[in-house]
Amino acid sequence: MFRAFVCLMAVCATTLIHARNEGVTADEIRLGASVVLSGPLGPQTAQYGEGSRLLFDAVNAQGGVYGRMIRYTTLDDAFDPQKAVENTRQLLENDKVFMIFHSTGTAQTAAILPLIKEQRTLLFGPVTGASVFRETFNPYVFHVRAGYANEASKIVSQLRQQGMTRVAVFFQDDGLGKTLAGELKKASEEEKLPFLAEIKVDPKQPDFAAAAQATDKAQPQAVIVATGGTTFTSYIKAVQATAARPAYYGFSVASMDVIQRELKDKARGIILAQIMPSLRNTTIPVVAEYLSLLRAKSPGAQPSASQFEGFVHARLLVEGLRRTGRNLTTESFSKTMEDAGEIAFGRFNVKYSPRNHNGSTYVELAIVDAEGSLRY
Repeated sequence: MFRAFVCLMAVCATTLIHARNEGVTADEIRLGASVVLSGPLGPQTAQYGEGSRLLFDAVNAQGGVYGRMIRYTTLDDAFDPQKAVENTRQLLENDKVFMIFHSTGTAQTAAILPLIKEQRTLLFGPVTGASVFRETFNPYVFHVRAGYANEASKIVSQLRQQGMTRVAVFFQDDGLGKTLAGELKKASEEEKLPFLAEIKVDPKQPDFAAAAQATDKAQPQAVIVATGGTTFTSYIKAVQATAARPAYYGFSVASMDVIQRELKDKARGIILAQIMPSLRNTTIPVVAEYLSLLRAKSPGAQPSASQFEGFVHARLLVEGLRRTGRNLTTESFSKTMEDAGEIAFGRFNVKYSPRNHNGSTYVELAIVDAEGSLRY
């Protein structure tokens, strides 16, 4: 699939020719996405959508963007790339959305890109950090989050600086897992830190006990857990039942909400790459805005890193819509974003150009503390 994707990208034009301009009316802007709402990653993905809708609802309550209300439709693909294609086609052809916003999954993104090109519409802020989508320019795709390569480099560099020499990698044998493992391999070669072992599980029938036994046998000082959802926590639970006591590192796709719920106090010490600023730092305007809107809507709600990521994606999109003005088309929005220069929300910033839509490179490492919160 990725080979076909690369071939597709090689023939992509560098400008938007006869772009599709559905989904914008006098009083509405329609957005849509195929996302993972069921299965191990479902709870985390739902948080992305909640964060985006929190911002959209606030914007709509203030009259929308130039009088246009933002409508956001998500359809569950259950982490199935073919279903993602079917959902995306429905959103574009039946629901007539203006763009695909904040869709999820690496394999799913690869699967829908031919349709994005065919329909000449935009894909804004897909939840994937795979390098294959960034190394070759695609005029129809705007990334927001940092790439997995940035995260892998940060993690492996930290391990090398700490003098770790016995490092293992755990991943689920699916599109996401293979992508993360591939980025880690590149980082290990750059840092000259070879991995002690690579341990994987079948996504359809994961044997966490066997993975834990393999980890116990290898006795690593640290394990980089290259997955998300409950696969992340199920593996750590299994290893914690053995004699192995490695440090655990993870990517930003690991949900703190799932980690807190599943591991509770045993989550202490896990180190995660983060591609958004700390929710503790209320001096950052976008953090303060998110927390204020969340508390106004649900006074007892707990802030969520995944929800905040969805909020920031929506905040950037709305910024682009406002800067574009009333004459909103695929071409005018793209040109606005490419010509905007740096768009900063405190420490988090993005910058696009006519030849680069890669967005942010912001990555920090954070550790789960005794209270179950991330400390940067």
